[in-house]
Amino acid sequence: WTMPIKARVDMLTTGIRTPVGVKIYGPSLDGIEAIGRRVEEVVGGLPGTRNVYAERVVGGYFLDFEIDRDQAARFGLAVDDIAAVIESAIGGRNVTTTIEGRERFPVNVRYARELRDDPDRLERVLVTTPSGSQIPLSQVAAIRRTTGPPVVKSEGGSLVGYVYVDVAGVDLGSFVDNARRVVREQVELPPGYFLSWSGQYEYMQRAAARLRIAVPATLIIVFLLLFFNFRKIAQTLLVMSLIPFSLVGAFWLLALLGYDLSVAVWVGVIALGGVATEIGVVMVMYLDESLERHARDGGLRTSEDVIAAVREGAVQRLRPVVMTVTAIIAGLLPIMWSQGAGADVMKRIAAPMVGGMVSTTLLGLLVLPTIYVLWRSAQLRRAGSAPEPASVSEESRDS
Repeated sequence: WTMPIKARVDMLTTGIRTPVGVKIYGPSLDGIEAIGRRVEEVVGGLPGTRNVYAERVVGGYFLDFEIDRDQAARFGLAVDDIAAVIESAIGGRNVTTTIEGRERFPVNVRYARELRDDPDRLERVLVTTPSGSQIPLSQVAAIRRTTGPPVVKSEGGSLVGYVYVDVAGVDLGSFVDNARRVVREQVELPPGYFLSWSGQYEYMQRAAARLRIAVPATLIIVFLLLFFNFRKIAQTLLVMSLIPFSLVGAFWLLALLGYDLSVAVWVGVIALGGVATEIGVVMVMYLDESLERHARDGGLRTSEDVIAAVREGAVQRLRPVVMTVTAIIAGLLPIMWSQGAGADVMKRIAAPMVGGMVSTTLLGLLVLPTIYVLWRSAQLRRAGSAPEPASVSEESRDS
């Protein structure tokens, strides 16, 4: 069971309305059904499989009307005449349309149900000859019971059958990797047949391909923007060190909530990286200002002086950082508690940001100043005197 709009979108895009689907391509519907049954049996025993169903592509029952052309010719009947009787008497034909105000209703005519509800009675359907006499349908056509495909599907010029797989308690990527391995080992594909894994897993693969470009591009853009602000590689890398700090809390909260990695989670991670670097910019900027102020006053000669200057700058930013993080978390917590439509996606966007803000605050206020002290102290020892004061532009100080 799924939402109607979601089901329609899934059917229009991939044809599969379950989280995972297997498309079986081949030249024969019988071969496709045999492979589908085998895949259903193999995948059904995997951990995380809630339900699996392979389409029965050749399981339909039909009645075939085989017109005897020689016999029809003896009665002066054409094939179209007999086919018209079969269509109108058994299937029904719209003969007119009745108009009721602004409404239109088609009028369909066919034999009553008691005259067409089994093959023996169908054989007694009357066909009118050109001479005006009526003969039973059995004299000009044979009715045979046959089996065949209820529907014929094709993609890319090949016949195709679907296997629908619903999963629970496992992420799609791990499940499909395991299912691929098991199917490859236990399902033998004859020549001309091949499989394709689709469904929501196909969305995930497409999104993963985009994320492999989007995530590095985002990091590069953030790095360049920071470099244009600080004009130094060291400070830029120092600010970006908050990104792995923020990921600590993000992944811990995801693990506690039982969320698997998904596109929504990665969107939240990217947003978290931007907020974390913003906090890092504020922290490093004020540490640079505090160090510069102590250097101008002539009180920056030893590592202890560096520690004192860094402590002063970090304390100045304690309240603004805590206020920023508190506002962000307070804005995201209602999303974490929501239960309405779309809440599942929004929770996975908000979760990494909530967890990441906590670790960013703790590690940013404790670890980042420590790294800054080590870097500036090493710079002080190499120079043998006070390190070069950091140049902070008026624009940066105002921001």
